[in-house]
Amino acid sequence: MQPVLGNINRFFAFLLAPAVGFLVAFSGANPVDKPQLDALKLPAEQTKAQADAIGEQLYETKVQMRGVEILIEEIRDKSEKEKKDYEQQNSKINNLLSASKSQTQKSADVLDTILSNMLGNPIGQSFGNNSTVKVYSLEEAGYRGYMAKVRLKDPKALKMVLANNSVKSKGETTSHAGKRTGAVLAINAGGFMSDKQGNLTPLGITVVDGKIRTFSNNTKLSFVGFNNKGHLIGANITTQAQITQQGILQGASFLPRLLQDGKRLPIPRDWANARQPRTLIGHFDNGDLLLIVIDGRREGWSNGVTLEEAQRKLQEFHVVDAFNLDGGGSSAFYYKGKLMNKPSGGKERSVVSNLVIMP
Repeated sequence: MQPVLGNINRFFAFLLAPAVGFLVAFSGANPVDKPQLDALKLPAEQTKAQADAIGEQLYETKVQMRGVEILIEEIRDKSEKEKKDYEQQNSKINNLLSASKSQTQKSADVLDTILSNMLGNPIGQSFGNNSTVKVYSLEEAGYRGYMAKVRLKDPKALKMVLANNSVKSKGETTSHAGKRTGAVLAINAGGFMSDKQGNLTPLGITVVDGKIRTFSNNTKLSFVGFNNKGHLIGANITTQAQITQQGILQGASFLPRLLQDGKRLPIPRDWANARQPRTLIGHFDNGDLLLIVIDGRREGWSNGVTLEEAQRKLQEFHVVDAFNLDGGGSSAFYYKGKLMNKPSGGKERSVVSNLVIMP
């Protein structure tokens, strides 16, 4: 048995000899020399450097992002503050508007109370989409007439109407102008002159829907105008540019001016202490308009009123500014399809212009 075992051991020894020799050789010499190690080491250092650079960039980005976050927070805080300020301001404005509306209503209520105490309850009222009209009967010692208090909801509800929409015509009665335009209220307006053929043309300045239909800088005449807000404007107009600059949409001329800022103005000598039928226009201290027609020259009905008497009565009514329009036989007061007053000539006179109020 020994020879057989020995042969087997020798066989394995020869079989393993190459592997043993390779191991001996490998253990005696390092197969990776120094240059190869350096080559492996260099990429590692570059990788570390790149990693450090990326780390720095990430840090800088993080810092920048934090700055952006802070900026966004500041913008958000500022926006919230501005929103809060806006809401507070808007609330104040709404409160002021509410207070203003309340004050306006209180002023209107006070004025209505004053007028009712002086004149009694209105004999007619109209509450339209564009205007509110209250009509009172005037009856004092020696004269009779009618007065309307008008609140415009839309400035376009007030219009100056030329007879037949023409500067030169045979004229038109106030009632016809009121019916033709569908007005709830109408009074005669500006003065006029007539030629030999009976054609009528307006005196002074006439403005209809913002268009200047006649123009004269006659300083003796008073111009009664209404701007694009429906406010009464009485001014010394010397140029057409002034009409455009002041936004005047409607207007006519006559004389004289009676009140300015609540104060009586001197009455011209030719007009002083003369008792006549009158057509007057003005506005109250709350902005509402006043339209008055006083009958005259009718014994037993009404003798008319002097301009001095009219001034005092207008002040009692809390009127701020007032003007005398064409009077005499021209004075006419139309309301809801009916001529209310009694013209001095026994019937309505054809006039060149009328002021109408749309419902």
